[in-house]
Parts: sequence; structure tokens; C-alpha cells
Amino acid sequence: MNLIVTGHSAYCYTGGKAFDPAKPTVIFIHGALNDHSEWILQTRYMANHGWNVLAVDLPGQSRSAGTPPESVEQAADFVIALMDAAGLDKAALVGHSFGSLIALEAAARAVQRVSHLVLVGTAHPMRVSAALLENSLSHPFEAIDLVNTLSHATLAPPPSTLGPGTWLYGGARALMRRVLASNPAVNVFHTGFKACDDYRNGEVAMAQVTAPTLFVLGRLDQMTPPKAAQSLISRARQAQVVMLETGHSLMTEAPEGVLFAIRDFLAA
Repeated sequence: MNLIVTGHSAYCYTGGKAFDPAKPTVIFIHGALNDHSEWILQTRYMANHGWNVLAVDLPGQSRSAGTPPESVEQAADFVIALMDAAGLDKAALVGHSFGSLIALEAAARAVQRVSHLVLVGTAHPMRVSAALLENSLSHPFEAIDLVNTLSHATLAPPPSTLGPGTWLYGGARALMRRVLASNPAVNVFHTGFKACDDYRNGEVAMAQVTAPTLFVLGRLDQMTPPKAAQSLISRARQAQVVMLETGHSLMTEAPEGVLFAIRDFLAA
């Protein structure tokens, strides 16, 4: 599904179902150098169980046109504009990593329009080392390898993945390389990571959010350790926390765990 958002085409994966205005909607927002496909299990399930699904590709990457957002605030404005383009008065927001900050900021800016907020692999501040920021520009493939090493707690696929021969690290690396190549004009790797590192409004935003908030965290996460989410958890008005035995790549290392956490939270 393609929507025109701020004058540019924005691609949203719908889980294989037509958009139905009569159903509630959940918007999935991916992390830096990823796209809608990181939510493949969760989106297909929700789309087949009573929800509209919009798993968006952020502007200027993968299948979406436009300019990549240079800040969390710009990306949050895009999400709100996406809701306008889809004719949504209200939606649930689910974000991973960079996407979690975007979902948080959008929920604070459009308080009455967000029914539920799910932050997966989140932290505040979401600091990125100076060396990684530099390598994302000068040696992006090496930086991608490092990020994938830090993001996975295991290289073995869980039972719910594609089966023998599935390589979590290799699949994630291939996706990041593909997204990087999707925009030859702008290094979306560096842009996304810098936006994470620059964002400072998380605690203020969390205090403004009125929607119930679910935190899905990886106990073995080296990119956004669970302790780095505590400042947000302490400020959430209605917080639930689900801890999974994963690294930062929660949707591939524990796809069912992430799905069940989101499903049960939205159902409640």
C-alpha cells in the first residue's frame, strides 16, 4: 500500500490484507537501516486477527520516497502525517530501536490519537559511539558487521524461523546492506544513527504520553541494555514490561515472544 505523505510516496506493508477503515489500526515503525520486513511475523498475524496493519518504510529508504528524517522529531511528524494520509483518527504505535523513539515522540505530539504505545529495544538516551558514527560514514559495511555482532545474542535460529540454513546474522546484514543501497544520495545508516544519538526529549515526551505503554526488552541486548530504558519506564503513566532472552534483534531472535507481547497488550 502506498500513501502520499507530505508530497511523497510512502510504502506501508499491510500484512497481505486490504485496509479497512472499520478496523483498529496498528502502525509498525522500523529501526535504523531496516524496513517494514523486520516486522513480518507480527504484522501478518495482526492483519489476520482483526487489525489494520501499516508497517511503514521511513522516507528516503527501501520503498519510500522523500528525504530521510534527520531527527526523531522529523520522523515523528512524518508518522502523524501518515495517520492523516490514511484517514486515521487514532492508532496504536509500535516501534523498534530508532523506531521506538519515533513512536514515543509521535505519541507525545499527538496524545489523543495514540491508543497504545509499544517500545521494543528502546533506551534513553540512545547513545551511539563516536567511532560507530564515523564508521557508518567512512566504512559502512564494517559498521554494519559490528552492529549485527552486537545486536544478536545467538546465531542460531529459533524454531519459528525459516528452518535449517537460516542465518540470523547473515539475514540481518543483507537487509541492512539492501536498505543502505536503496538511497545512493543519502547515507541512511549515518542519518538514522545520528538521529538516535541526538535525541534528548525522551523523558519529557514519556511524561506527556497518556496511552498505556508496553516495553519489550532483550535481557542480553548490548545496543540498548534494559537498564537504559529505566528512565522511560519510571515516567510512563501505565507501563508494562516484557523481558525476553534476546539481544537487540528481538523480532528475529524471539519472534513469537514479541508477537505474543504485542498481541496480548493490544487485546487488553
